[in-house]
Amino acid sequence: MTKVKMIGHGFYWQDLNAGDEFVTFGRTVTETDLMNFITMTGMTEVIFTDQTHKGVLQGRVVPGALSYTLIEGLIVQGMIQGTGMALLELTKKLMAPVRVGDTIHGHISIESIRPTSKHGRAVVNSIVNIINQDGTVVITYTAKRLLAGDPGKAAVKEGQEESVA
Repeated sequence: MTKVKMIGHGFYWQDLNAGDEFVTFGRTVTETDLMNFITMTGMTEVIFTDQTHKGVLQGRVVPGALSYTLIEGLIVQGMIQGTGMALLELTKKLMAPVRVGDTIHGHISIESIRPTSKHGRAVVNSIVNIINQDGTVVITYTAKRLLAGDPGKAAVKEGQEESVA
């Protein structure tokens, strides 16, 4: 009998290798996205609320936090649904503005995987580049996540040493 697989289930850490790369679907940022986000978060700064604003950044600029969370949502849906246990550390660098109407996607590179000594989990380090429709990297960030292990697989992949953490 064939094993039934769940659609949308994320990768266990044993399914990943340093050097693996993934690309998310694109997501166009809408006026509704912007208004809902700034209203919910209280980021009602004039640069986000006044389209006639004459500051350094012209146009309907969106907060970097909105761009980042849209990509994180795509990563959850495509890579770590049901296997992601915690976001342990994050370092972001904003490189260029994202505006309403821009379409962004994420490019994820797995940097390292460090199995832990508890419950078959591993710490997975990745670099995520958020790229707009013109191919410009608008945000780059490193993410350290705790991912679950596959209960049907050994705790440590061949060639990897288990750490004491």
